Amino acid sequence: MKRTILIVEDEDILREIIKDYFLNEKYEVLEARDGKEALSLFEEQEVHLVILDIMLPEVDGWSVCRRIRKTSNVPIIMLTARVDEDDTLLGFELGADDYVTKPYSPPILLARAKRLLDSRYSLSEQASDDKLFCNGIRVHFPSRTVTVEGADINLTHTEFEILTYLMKNQGIVITREQLITKVWGYEFFGDDRTVNSHIRNLRNKLRDKSKYIITVVRAGYKFEG
Repeated sequence: MKRTILIVEDEDILREIIKDYFLNEKYEVLEARDGKEALSLFEEQEVHLVILDIMLPEVDGWSVCRRIRKTSNVPIIMLTARVDEDDTLLGFELGADDYVTKPYSPPILLARAKRLLDSRYSLSEQASDDKLFCNGIRVHFPSRTVTVEGADINLTHTEFEILTYLMKNQGIVITREQLITKVWGYEFFGDDRTVNSHIRNLRNKLRDKSKYIITVVRAGYKFEG
């Protein structure tokens, strides 16, 4: 099955370069020049990954990300020419899965997108058992759904990967470096605050079940059932 990439970038030349790289790898590509067009395409088409510039006309990238996250956990890679760490953290807090600063190498962007797509949609990375259940938290790997006491919760790709990795290693302290390697799998753009931001978002969504994700000071995190 071909995967569809939505590229949201107002710079025509840059958008064309990114598009060509993905077309060469046999992906389907949708293009949007502004945030309003991006949201319309996302609602009308089946999209498997979004590459989203922040500084956009009509509706900015922050708002596009926020609105997509209300209904979908599709992987999102945000692009920006800004290097402010707080901007990076805001992107992750809104639900972005990755963050790339301009100028960047299109092959690197392609590699990051491939990893997100493979992790999100490939059956080969599922657990041998297609379900996990602990303390009212149920994970179903084929559909990548998570329920808490029977109620669905909408996790981003990154939040899902963190939760399931911790649950599979119940009672074991997982360092931030281990989480980075497992979830991102390449030279990491960010620091401990980025990991902490994803953990905080995950805890908020788990509500009273967040108590099972334990912070181990100066070590990392563990899931304690």
